[in-house]
Amino acid sequence: MAELVLGPVLRHVDASSATVWVETNGSCEVAILGRRARTFQVGEQHFALVVIDDLESDASIPYEVAIDGVTAWPEPGSDFPPSRIRTGTVRTILFGSCRAAKTAPDALGADRLGPDALDAYALRMKDRPEQQWPDALLLLGDQVYADEPTPRMRQWLVRRRGDEQPRGEVVSFREYAELYHESWSDPEIRWLMSTVPTSMIFDDHDVRDDWNTSRIWREQMAAKPWWNRRIRAGLASYWVYQHLGNFGPRELAGDELFREISAATGDVRELLEDFAEKADKELDGRKPTRWSYRRDFGRIRLLVIDTRSGRILDGQRLMVGSEEFAWIEENAAGDIDHLLIGSSLPWLMPPSLSHLQSLNERAAALPGWRGRLGEKVRQAADLEHWPAFRASFEQLAALIHRIGDAPEAPSTICVLSGDVHHSYAARATYPNPTKSEVLQLVCSPVHNDPPKYMRPAFALSWAKPLAAALRWLADRRGISPDPVRWEKVSGPYFGNSIGCLDITGRSARFTLETAQEGKGLIRVAELALPMRGEPTRPL
Repeated sequence: MAELVLGPVLRHVDASSATVWVETNGSCEVAILGRRARTFQVGEQHFALVVIDDLESDASIPYEVAIDGVTAWPEPGSDFPPSRIRTGTVRTILFGSCRAAKTAPDALGADRLGPDALDAYALRMKDRPEQQWPDALLLLGDQVYADEPTPRMRQWLVRRRGDEQPRGEVVSFREYAELYHESWSDPEIRWLMSTVPTSMIFDDHDVRDDWNTSRIWREQMAAKPWWNRRIRAGLASYWVYQHLGNFGPRELAGDELFREISAATGDVRELLEDFAEKADKELDGRKPTRWSYRRDFGRIRLLVIDTRSGRILDGQRLMVGSEEFAWIEENAAGDIDHLLIGSSLPWLMPPSLSHLQSLNERAAALPGWRGRLGEKVRQAADLEHWPAFRASFEQLAALIHRIGDAPEAPSTICVLSGDVHHSYAARATYPNPTKSEVLQLVCSPVHNDPPKYMRPAFALSWAKPLAAALRWLADRRGISPDPVRWEKVSGPYFGNSIGCLDITGRSARFTLETAQEGKGLIRVAELALPMRGEPTRPL
């Protein structure tokens, strides 16, 4: 008899419907609140996405998961509250990125990556009234680390395939599945994700460090005998574990691949991996595969951008192609109170890093040894964010200005990001001011605190004299003036953290909480939005 392996994960929820994702260890029928779905098979794994419609609006509905008629969730003896689907107004949105799996305790019994902020949030949440629970969770990349597995995972890989290359990295769909099992199996995380609707987007470590940083990087990867298998499995597993749940019933009904997989009676791994390989090769700007997506929470719009797979790396480098950007422009506009742009990579970096990345893009394009050196520096220093795609950096700045200066402009436009292993808030201003307040909010990491010796370097990147010197050099190299100015209004903060936006009408409040060993979550920042010129509250 089939058993529940992973999940349930509550994904898309609106006023009358929800989707719930599960993984099982065999073919079966999964039932939730009277709605049923057959599992589909991908290699050794079995999955189902249960679409639950005709839900009561503005309600809190407890649910269980049955497999072939037998209750599989909640687990017997669980001390967590019942999992629930809440169809009311979305006001509180959590976000963050870079959540590695827990590691074996060190000699002092501590996780070497520090306490997990999302784990700490779940433990606190379960003891609070339901009215204080968050309404949504946005995971902004590096949900798994395919190229930096835990020691336990590396041992598992050795037992599975010995010395086969690449050592210490995953390659197959089954190996990716083990990463997700390791990361999402904690009781606290399973319960939180069964109760808080979760949206996701990839970043580089979901596939490999520096994924699609340049044409040369792609050529280097393509020369490795295992790479084709890796990219096929990486994008196929992302579709199953993360991407599939980003859509509601209407989008799912119109998705040809989902319909084909739902109707299949056998293993669909080859079908999925062929789709993944095709998606990886779509680098000409005309991409039938779209990983970006939009969610509307009443008058709050969440627009999540693919900043990895859709890059244009030949000719003028672009973070996203022209067709994709046209879709972004179309979906960014609307009669809304708040526009949230989810980008795994920050748009507004520490200024010195921003100028350095634009300088490096120019240097790497030079002929001969100077270009080769520029490329080596780009890969070694991870110089691949929006400013390293200067044309796209300016294009996004222009789009945000148009939306923020429209007659019915939203109150705030917030770019939510992660990746950079420190957290901060920065406020943007334009020569022609916008009606909307424009902010870059960064929360990174959730659980992957880097060594503390790196913190001074992160802090230095905000130093104004260094930024001025690099901007002077950028001017000398012919790099266009920045179309927007920005200043840090809170941070930088270090340690494993979770960001939160509490939204009421046209006002919002950003808070950042950091996990501390033995203390749970400690609030380190609080910011009322729009700020209207007010300074951040010190905590």
